[in-house]
Amino acid sequence: MPDVSVTSVRSWNDRRAFLQFAWTLYKNDPHWVPPLRANFKQLVGWKRHPFQEIAEQETFLARRGDEVVGRICAILNHEHNRIHQERRGFFGFFESIDDPQVAAALFESVRQWLAERDVRAIRGPVNPSMNYECGLLVEGFDSPPTFMMTYNPPYYAKLIEGCGFAKTHDLLAYFGHMEQLPKVAERLKHLVEGATERAGAVVRPMNKKKFRQEVELFLEMYNRACGTMWGFVPLTRGEVSELAASLKHLLVPDLAVAVEAEGKTAGVVLCLPDFNPTIKEIDGRLFPLGFLKLLRARNHIRRVRVVSINVVPEFQRWGLGIVLLGGLVPRLLSQGIEEVEFSWVSETNDLARMGLEKGGAKITKRYRLYDRE
Repeated sequence: MPDVSVTSVRSWNDRRAFLQFAWTLYKNDPHWVPPLRANFKQLVGWKRHPFQEIAEQETFLARRGDEVVGRICAILNHEHNRIHQERRGFFGFFESIDDPQVAAALFESVRQWLAERDVRAIRGPVNPSMNYECGLLVEGFDSPPTFMMTYNPPYYAKLIEGCGFAKTHDLLAYFGHMEQLPKVAERLKHLVEGATERAGAVVRPMNKKKFRQEVELFLEMYNRACGTMWGFVPLTRGEVSELAASLKHLLVPDLAVAVEAEGKTAGVVLCLPDFNPTIKEIDGRLFPLGFLKLLRARNHIRRVRVVSINVVPEFQRWGLGIVLLGGLVPRLLSQGIEEVEFSWVSETNDLARMGLEKGGAKITKRYRLYDRE
């Protein structure tokens, strides 16, 4: 069997092979959802994206003879290292056939690239940071991922661990069904009323007349609220602006809720419709007609992903997370939502996990981040 060769992606043909390898690898997997191709090219560093202002990236292709057998991206996130006072690199966009030799060659290329930049520790997978898709699926292979969540074959954990990586942190996805929501609302009623009265809280939906500004506000609240979260690095102003521009067309305003206290916006909850079935239908192509299909699907989707329930630090002891959840439930019901995924939730976020589990939500998927020191 020929040796595995790994080379940096340089030519247009290399880029095409890097992207298309996933279609080859998953061609018989009914649960895989293709990436949005234009977005993928930005996030791996081939097209302009604000993440490139704080990071360096290098993409690699593994071949055996003329056959592409794997791919990976090396990432040096300078903002992460500045905030966390580390010299750490990351890997992402990893795909491989079930072959330890291929995985070892890919990770050795990442190690060498990072070592040239005086980096000796590696974490991943992140695509390309924890503010986007991240984590390796290690439990929950029996169903497709929801929008902006990762998916991979079960054998990836064995390949990554075989290259010297060990678990550093797990991220969880909780599932809830529409039938549970009225019960959840009833359970939350007294807690919501008490917290609302104590804080003088007012729950409001996103202001449709100031939609772009509201999306930016919600993302800024996410930055403020997540400062103590494991591994967190705030979105830059450029990233906030980029995400706001893309989410503007994907959000359902009635499913984005804010809570105000003492005249200030104190917290937000953000939901995204699960566009993955439509993305699969359009094969990840937004143009020429895929974008229109996504827009048409927005108001007919019956499954949503609750991306975050965030309360800023000065109000985090006021019970406003429960108020936000209480404000969201009737809106989910009025929109005809049938299924809800809360993802992701850090394994160490005991308060969020307790609230979800008391409401009847169950862990359905587990995503793992790995370190190699």
